[in-house]
Amino acid sequence: MSIDADGKTIATTENGFVENPEDWTEPVAKAMASAEDLELTGRHWDIIHYLREEYFSNNGNQPNNRALLKEMSARWGHKVSNKELFELFPGNPSKQAGRLSGLPESMRKGGY
Repeated sequence: MSIDADGKTIATTENGFVENPEDWTEPVAKAMASAEDLELTGRHWDIIHYLREEYFSNNGNQPNNRALLKEMSARWGHKVSNKELFELFPGNPSKQAGRLSGLPESMRKGGY
């Protein structure tokens, strides 16, 4: 499978994850989101950039939903609910956002 973005064809796995994280760009994320009927807002980008920061700066860490709730609550200045995250990423926040972030597929179970 692949996705066309930024004038390039980017290889993806059968589950839609970018095969090579170095191929990821913001236009790639936008193309992937568009294919999933998502329009990325500032809050989507906050989560995407946080996931990338954690992965590349923290030894491949891929935060789960609970970590996303805690971090976004701190960044957005209010207690973020699970419902709020699922409104942004209905396909499971940590997994769908991780895919759009260009990270490898996480094999952990559940969001907690």
